[in-house]
Amino acid sequence: MPAPAAAEEDPVAKKRKRALPHEQLYISRMPSAEMYEKSYMHRDAINFVAVTRTDFVITTSVDGFLKFWKKTDQGIEFVKQYRSHLGLIAGISVSDDGLLLATIAMDKSLKVYDVINFDMINMIKLDFVPSTVCWIHKRGEAQAKVAVSDADSSAIHVFDGRGDGKAMFSITKLHNGPVTTMAFNDKYNCVISGDSTGALEYWVPDENHELPKTVSFEYKSETDLYEFKKCKSTATSLTFSHDFEKFATMSAKDRQVRVWKTRTGKMIRKYDESLDVVNEMQQTGQKLYKLDDMEFGRRLAGERMLSKSTQQSTMNAVFDESGHFLIYPTIFGIKVVNTYTNKVVRLIGKSEPQRFMNIALYQGAPKKKSNMTMAMVASDNAVIKESEMRDPTLFCTAHTRNRFYMFTEREPDQGPSHKTDRDVFNEKPSREEQTIATAQHTKTKLGTTAILRTTSGDIQIKLFPELVPKTVENFVTHSRNGYYDNVIFHRIIKAFMLQTGDPLGDGTGGTSIWGKEFEDEFHPDLKHDRPYTVSMANAGPGTNGSQFFITTVPTPWLDNKHTVFGRAVTGMDVIHNIENMKTDKTDKPFEEVRILNIEIR
Repeated sequence: MPAPAAAEEDPVAKKRKRALPHEQLYISRMPSAEMYEKSYMHRDAINFVAVTRTDFVITTSVDGFLKFWKKTDQGIEFVKQYRSHLGLIAGISVSDDGLLLATIAMDKSLKVYDVINFDMINMIKLDFVPSTVCWIHKRGEAQAKVAVSDADSSAIHVFDGRGDGKAMFSITKLHNGPVTTMAFNDKYNCVISGDSTGALEYWVPDENHELPKTVSFEYKSETDLYEFKKCKSTATSLTFSHDFEKFATMSAKDRQVRVWKTRTGKMIRKYDESLDVVNEMQQTGQKLYKLDDMEFGRRLAGERMLSKSTQQSTMNAVFDESGHFLIYPTIFGIKVVNTYTNKVVRLIGKSEPQRFMNIALYQGAPKKKSNMTMAMVASDNAVIKESEMRDPTLFCTAHTRNRFYMFTEREPDQGPSHKTDRDVFNEKPSREEQTIATAQHTKTKLGTTAILRTTSGDIQIKLFPELVPKTVENFVTHSRNGYYDNVIFHRIIKAFMLQTGDPLGDGTGGTSIWGKEFEDEFHPDLKHDRPYTVSMANAGPGTNGSQFFITTVPTPWLDNKHTVFGRAVTGMDVIHNIENMKTDKTDKPFEEVRILNIEIR
């Protein structure tokens, strides 16, 4: 089954389409912003994020650190940090009631935390390297059982999370290879686990680990549980829906997302996110997915690197509270798929450069309701209504990034925190972070868009202050000071370029804002590889002043000779109208075209 179709590009159907009742209500309770509102830091790359029923957010990083955050009405606040492990954290699990957290790491240890009091309550030394961890007790049970799998064998060891550290029992014959994922189903009182050989197993969490009587099958041959073996793949993540009737698996090996019915073990959906399908989607140019070719190439190279990384196995899929929508990260962004109609209803974070990996969805109302009288409920009290407001938030990690990101209903320039930087420096920034912050400040200060208002029409140019700050500063300052006002396009060569920026109008004048020539700024991401490139004119290396030109065709021979600082994004018709004007022997147009002014945004 290919990737789900985009909702707005559905071909004409011959039969009546399936419709999900109350679909818009469900969608309204999920994050809707295209860009992340906030991000927070760890000191090293973040690999896991989890949301609990008790309104806590938990994040871990590869250096063994664990952080507790508390969900507030619009955002989160930091609570506590632990150096949980000395090695790489291999997995985390939150109990279904949201009260307990377990972490495992390559240092052969299991740590248990009381989430409500954000306190470590147990440390268990393991005699094996763990690979996965999962709480396997029902809500309200006195004994908190936690299962930990061995990375080097097929064994699963079960401990009392509050006990003395001795295994209650071990399961050694259920699987034929190391277990790669486990999840507990409270409703069916069973665990589903997958191993490296492609097996998926249902079992009751006790010493006998028998097939649960709550399911509708007796033999695996009645199910689709051999799917991974047939495809020679493995499940690397497994997540249940809120009602426990469905579960979703992701496979790092074949990049397939599968949706299953818990009771029957039957696969009901399969979404292909392999690189071949991704390439095809880009080539067909579907509006929802289409990226700039250069950006797509960058992301594709990143995917190939990711396929060689162990972090790929941290990717997961989550259900919304209704169980009808599946959310998972892809090369294009984070997809929200209506599994009932089989349509993508939303693509989150498409414009962001990060490759999102591990995700967790919060859909609750963070303020706990107090005892209210009937009069209070019936009133229009703004405080009461605010306490009942939801703040849907999608928390995401990203490949090799030491930040986690929050997608909400608010874009970065909205909400109470829009006046501050969306990337919060809650840790001492590294040299790289400081460089990025400086670049972002420069970008904001200088502006990112220029509108050339000419006598032939307007041309809008995208600027690159973060890549060539000095060149953009020179251009922006001249523009704001009116230096280019009434300056003509003094040189026009058809199928090449339009040149301007000389107050004398003959190509011999113009100076920089510093009163002298300044050096070139060449950047590998800025080439003369396409038309409408905006670049500095010069008389040789390091002789930039005020003159610039706009190309009308690709001009790769100018790379590393002229500084590219912008690209025209609208007004191409104006550029070609100017290009086609008649000129004299010196390439000066007979009919003058002037820059009226340049607006910087």
